[in-house]
Amino acid sequence: MTKFIDWFNQLSEEGKKYYLGCLPETLLDGKDYTKLYKLLSDYEFITTKINHPLFGIQALIEDYDLLDNSKVRYNSEYAETVKALKLIQGTLSRSAHIIFQDSKQLKGQLSARLTHFDLPEIKNLLAQIATDKNIGLYSLMGSLIPPGGGGLIRTLEGHSYSVEAIAVTPDGKTVISGSDDKTIKIWDLRTGTEKFTLTGHSDWVNAIAVTPDGKTVISGSVDKTIKIWDLVTGTEKFTVKGHSDFVNAIAVTPDGKTVISGSVDKTIKIWDLVTGTEKFTLKGHSYSVKVIVFTPDGKTVISASTDNTIKIWDVETGTEKFTLKGHSSWVSAIALAPDGKTLISASRDNTIEIWDLATRKEIATSTGESPINCCTVAPDGVTIVAGEESGRLNLLLENLSSTPPQPSPQLRWIYCGF
Repeated sequence: MTKFIDWFNQLSEEGKKYYLGCLPETLLDGKDYTKLYKLLSDYEFITTKINHPLFGIQALIEDYDLLDNSKVRYNSEYAETVKALKLIQGTLSRSAHIIFQDSKQLKGQLSARLTHFDLPEIKNLLAQIATDKNIGLYSLMGSLIPPGGGGLIRTLEGHSYSVEAIAVTPDGKTVISGSDDKTIKIWDLRTGTEKFTLTGHSDWVNAIAVTPDGKTVISGSVDKTIKIWDLVTGTEKFTVKGHSDFVNAIAVTPDGKTVISGSVDKTIKIWDLVTGTEKFTLKGHSYSVKVIVFTPDGKTVISASTDNTIKIWDVETGTEKFTLKGHSSWVSAIALAPDGKTLISASRDNTIEIWDLATRKEIATSTGESPINCCTVAPDGVTIVAGEESGRLNLLLENLSSTPPQPSPQLRWIYCGF
């Protein structure tokens, strides 16, 4: 690597910037694919770009996006090479939060994650890494999660305490996180970089929702307040007060005009998002409100409580329509099927129940091995995913799109594992 360093150091500043910043795209534009592939699997190029103050790990990761060019990605002649380079990109993305803090970890991250793959470009890169005499660990075994095949893509670090709530903007480009450190952070999902931090709550942030236009964030906190934020500027628009205890849940109507909040004070409040005024208070639960969701038409809100019940409310009149009873412990999560006609509930009593909202009847149930903390329904309307307190993730199969949904004594379990 000494020869490369000597060569690189004798370049002018403009020459260094061209080599690190412009050369990959120049090679692509010139259709010099062989040199481009060699550059992106060159350990000296990778290391130098990561350590240069004008570039860094994210700029390097974005170089591999050039491989998404249709003439490159769908050329069968280069298929295996592109596969290897995208695996290198996946490793860099997965390790970015570590390498950003300490670039000396690059050697260990690449070697520990890529050793599994028997591809020429990867074997060549690992051979280059093995000859690097600079400080850094080299893994002789695949000791970290490899890239590819789904799973972890990137880790975002910045909060100083537990993260309690997550939301994604409708365009899928931005992530919002709320934490026990009293802050809300806005992240660029593609790059993994923090855009800004929202401060103002005086206690834990428990709940977050985003308006359908992706321009406004609503947060609920242990400080009993709800704050409305401008997602574009990162500034607070206003605060609404009314709950007498922790705010546990937040939801926004599909038209983006109304906010619903659920609290430990046993109530649900409906707010005008434009004026910040309270429209109704919904009373009926005898204990804390844990979760709230809207039906797709925005006319009905569904709440789940530690009183073991689920209540269905009319948003326009602020009145209770009916109550679903069946769980023998807290209802920890609820989710609607895509058609908005079928409800799934998860409970501390170890069960998942499916309800027909039209008939107000339970149509299926399934029992896990431990309290069930969360659940969701896939867009196919068939797959239900439920997470247990034990750490087990359950995938269950049930046809929720049949009209009406057909009662069954037990959901079909298709996979169980930690």
